[in-house]
This record gives sequence, structure tokens and C-alpha cells, in this order.
Amino acid sequence: MEYGWLSIVPPIIAIGVALVTKEVLIALFLGVLVGSFILTDYNVFNTFEKTFAIGFKSMSDPEWNIPILAFLLLLGGLTALLSASGGSRAFGEWALSRVKSRVGAQLVAMLLGIIIFIDDYFNSLAVGQVARPITDRHRVSRSKLAYIIDSTAAPVCIIAPISSWGAYVITVIADQLKAVQITGVEPLTAFIRMIPMNLYALLAILMVLVIAVSNIEFGPMAKEEERAMKTGVLFDSAKGTPPGNLEIDINKDAAKGKVVDLVLPVVALIAFTTLSMLYTGGYFAKDGGSIMDAFLNTAVSMSLVYGAVLSITFTALLYLPRKLMKPSEFVPTLLKGMQAMVTAVIILIMAWAIGGVISELETGKFLASQLDGKVPYYLLPGIVFALSGVMAFATGTSWGTFGIMLPIATPMAAATGTGTEFVLMAMAAVLSGAVYGDHISPISDTTILSSTGASCHHIDHVNTQLPYATLVAVICIVGYTIMALTNSVLFGLGISVMILLAAFYIFTKRELVVDQSITLDKDQITA
Repeated sequence: MEYGWLSIVPPIIAIGVALVTKEVLIALFLGVLVGSFILTDYNVFNTFEKTFAIGFKSMSDPEWNIPILAFLLLLGGLTALLSASGGSRAFGEWALSRVKSRVGAQLVAMLLGIIIFIDDYFNSLAVGQVARPITDRHRVSRSKLAYIIDSTAAPVCIIAPISSWGAYVITVIADQLKAVQITGVEPLTAFIRMIPMNLYALLAILMVLVIAVSNIEFGPMAKEEERAMKTGVLFDSAKGTPPGNLEIDINKDAAKGKVVDLVLPVVALIAFTTLSMLYTGGYFAKDGGSIMDAFLNTAVSMSLVYGAVLSITFTALLYLPRKLMKPSEFVPTLLKGMQAMVTAVIILIMAWAIGGVISELETGKFLASQLDGKVPYYLLPGIVFALSGVMAFATGTSWGTFGIMLPIATPMAAATGTGTEFVLMAMAAVLSGAVYGDHISPISDTTILSSTGASCHHIDHVNTQLPYATLVAVICIVGYTIMALTNSVLFGLGISVMILLAAFYIFTKRELVVDQSITLDKDQITA
């Protein structure tokens, strides 16, 4: 059955209610409820049953959803262990002596986001655990940290060939090139050639750098940052404690943790997760292929779980013999950390549930069908960017948007007869737009995990990053049009960068002034 415009009603309700009421769980539940009402032909009794059926189904995927929830809980437990041992505290004090300013704190978070490019889920949660003690000490709001994390998660993964995203995108590119009979370029080569065409990813990362260095803020983020600078209040306490914000009682005399007690478990987490991805991808098998083949075939979700379990085991071996923590305290601390992730888990489950509703309503396919094939060729990249953004925003998935939009945009670009470069440009516009829509969507799992990693209220993260991401998106549409008109990738990219910098020149009057020497007292640092 085709639902037409009705298919976009549930995501609009979920997103609209979330933005207006600031209550994400209620908004997501209403979205699922309305979607179920439509799917059951407006039968009230069947709607109730359908709502819960979709909700439970969203948790029942043993290959993806269940392992992701397990990883989220395990990482919460690991974070609690790092805090209770005194490792987080020691790292914060060490960082304070070396990172002297708010600019430096933000740049550290940004660099960590770029370095940890293996997977966006892993990036979102791991970077937050390491960077938060530093940004907290320099009065960087949790909303700002969440924005930095989110802007260096998917945007970095989408341009990194050796990542879970890169492996997936390369396979999709291969199918599309074959479908339009382009044989003169290999999929990996095409992916690399598309990197400078991926305007949103590049400009989003650049914008993080510019904002951090210039100290210019606008929109809701300006209010969050001003409050953090003047009062040291890093999140809106009136909304309660955000997910991931651990309140672990630390005995200052007993907690003798050092910097290595945070660094080594985090390094172990990265190493074990990377090795697990190679293992599940068959790299260590007798007939194992290349590293790229392993990332292509890896089971990302299970690899995250393996990495978390091994890192917790490593942490136990690091802490218990040195009496940083008593054996009787280890498991209770681990469980307390898991409890701090419950809200994030529920939000993620509800986001998956509304994703299931949207899938059954075929919202993505309907939005794609609205793309008119009779448009001037030079407008095509900008149009597919915008439509991909709308689709990913409404559905909360960039990967799903890739799967729907690339088979539409690629043959349209090929039909113009302008050559392989233009086809790659249109494909890059799809990737770019999908990342933008996913970036700003309240129902996106990456957005949820970024707010969790930063320990920021989810709706505050959505509201504060929306103007920043949308500014970049508008510039991207202009950039793609110029790129298509001139048939020059570098010229289109260069003009886009110049427009972004010009926009910040206009915003210079909005610069927030703060005494860079002001930091939170070491006793105020949060876990």
C-alpha cells in the first residue's frame, strides 16, 4: 500500500513535538503511535498492539540492535570504573596543566574525533569519555562538546576509506558504477576521488575548527556557552541529569588513580575494538583477505561488544592487583555505570522503533519519488543533496538514505552525458546530504550517542547544533551548483570554504568574551 504524504506525518510529529516540548521520549512515542495508527488503517485497538509490536521488534535484532545496546551499557560501566579509580580525575588535572585554554580544550576534542575514525558509534562514545574532563575544566558547555563530537564522527567516517562507513559506501558505489556501465574507475579510486566532493563532511569539520579558534557562537549555542563561561554550569540542571553523567562517589584518599589509569583502558578499548573488527571481518582466517576486505565484511556491532568486554577485563587486571579498587567494589561500580546509560538506551530503542514505522510506511521511497528528473544538469547535485538531507532528517538514517538515493541520483547524472566526474559529483552530493540530515535529526542514533558521549541533554544538543549544521548545508548547495557549472571540484570546494569564512567574518560581532584563565576548580570536575 502506498501512503503518500501520510508517510511523512509520524517523523514530522516526532521531530516537531521534541523541538517544542523538549521531551524526546514522549515525542518519539507519539511518532510511533501515529505511525501505527496509519499502518493499521486507523483501527484504535490494533494500533495499541502494533505500537508495542514495533517497539519490541526494534530490540530483537541479534546482529545489530542488541549488540549496540550491550556496547552502550558496557561503555557506561567502563566509564564508571575510570571515574571511581580516580583515573578520570587524574587525567583532568594533568590536562589542566597542559591545555591552557578553552580553545585548546575544544581542539583536543576535535583531534580525538578525527583520530578515532573507525566507526561513528565508537567515536561518539569514546571521544566523550576522554575529552569531557578537559572541556569541563575549561567551562566548555556539554552542548558544545556534543556538537564537536557529532561533527567529527560521521563527517570523518564518510571520508575515511578504512572505516565501517567507508567499507559500506565503497560496496554501494561499486554497484552503482556497474549499473551505469562506468568501468574506467575502480570503486576505491572513485571513493577517494569523491573525498573533495563531499562538501558537507569537509565544511563541517572546518567549521568546528573555526568556531573553536574564533570563539564565535550564535543561536542557542551562544546561550549555552555564555552560561558555562560565566557560571560554570555546563548543562541545564532544570532538565535533570543528562544520560552518561555519572555521579560516582570517589574517596579522595583511596582513589589513587593516575593518568595511565584512564589512558590505558581507553587505548585498550580502541585496540581491542579494531582487532575485533579485523577478526569478525575474517582478516585472521586462513584465507583472509586484505585489511580493506576485513572492514568490508566486519560485524561492527559485535566487534564493539568484544572490544568493550576485553577492555573491561584489561581494566580489572590493571586496577585490582594495584588495589585501586576492591574486588567487592568492581562489579557494583560497573553496574552503576550501566544504570547511567538507561535513559540513552530507551531513547535509542524508541528511535529504532520510529525507524521501523517509517520503513513500513516507505517514507524514504516517497520522498525520493518527488525528485523531478527534468531539471537542469547543473542543479542536480544541489537538489539531490537537499533531498538526501530531508530524507535522512525524517528517517534518522544516513545509510538507509544512501541505499535509496544513490540508485536514483547515479543514473540521472549518467543520463546527462557530462562524464564520470559529474556522476561522482552527484553521488558525493547524496553522501554529503545524507550525513547532514542524519547530523541534525533528533531520531538519529548517531545524534543520540553523541549527546550521550558528551553527557548532554539530547534535545539541547539537537537545538544548538541545528543552526551550525544548516549554515554549512546552505553553503554546500551553493558549492555544488558552482562545482557543476564550472566542472571544477577544487573551484567549487574553494568557493564554499570562502563563503564559510565570510559568514564567520559577519558573525564577528557575536564573539563571546571570556577570561581564558578561568577554569572549574578541580573539585567541580564531573565524571
